[in-house]
Amino acid sequence: MEASDMLRYKKIPLLHGAGTIPAVGFGTLIPDPIATKQAVKSALSVGFRHFDCAERYLNEGAVGEAFSESIAAATLRREDLFVTTKLWNTNHRPERVKPAFEESCRRLQVDYLDAYLIHTPYAFRPGEEKDPRDEQGQVIYDPDVTLIETWRALEELVESGRCRSIGLSDVTLDKLKEIVEASRIKPAIVQVESHPYLPEWELLDYCRQQGIVLLAFASLGHKMVPNLLEHPVIAAIAERLGKTPAQVVLAWAAQRGTAFLTTSVNPRGSRRTSISPACPRTRCSRCAST
Repeated sequence: MEASDMLRYKKIPLLHGAGTIPAVGFGTLIPDPIATKQAVKSALSVGFRHFDCAERYLNEGAVGEAFSESIAAATLRREDLFVTTKLWNTNHRPERVKPAFEESCRRLQVDYLDAYLIHTPYAFRPGEEKDPRDEQGQVIYDPDVTLIETWRALEELVESGRCRSIGLSDVTLDKLKEIVEASRIKPAIVQVESHPYLPEWELLDYCRQQGIVLLAFASLGHKMVPNLLEHPVIAAIAERLGKTPAQVVLAWAAQRGTAFLTTSVNPRGSRRTSISPACPRTRCSRCAST
């Protein structure tokens, strides 16, 4: 198992983007903006530098305030941060991509993004309603745009210099292959749920072949039953090594070359996560439904 400090400072090169991505990331899917801001400031104070955000989380402004206040207090430099956010489904049409990107930058109070991901491969009816539904309660999709067209608009963001890398989230292997084969700029990052109950070995192997970083959310098993952290094999390894089950699971993620996200609204939890990036209280970035 990798030592705690090795996990804390480990970075992975972005072969199709600029620079490196810290292996340990802090997810910002926290429903309350006040709690979001405090959690981000606590995460910054204990050493997190990789933050995963999204337009759909409706709290980019709170994250941006935490960044801005920390930079103003001279406790943080923008260049030390790795900031990711995501394009929501209602903004897949090419003409909507750049305005959505710029609004996210404005809310996050940054001049550029380290990574911009397509949140899901599904396009919804464009408009201000984030979850458009018909009279029967069914999602209204947008048949007039393809994923490739949306990807082309993301490539233009990279070429403009304000976006250092692009990628996809919640994507299948087949959809990823379509993008890789048609792209001028390959995905630098693919973010999917992944943990020992859902290892995604086939997707990971393809990402390795293509030089794409797999970024795992729900890295501690989400709210799956049986509880991943209570699995007898993981518990036995943790006891033998004098670690927590969460530390074992996150070390597994890092040792196979993936980056991963954790989240906590508990300052003590964030501190313990940053030191050995794991904590029994840590929850994944997507426990709440989007």
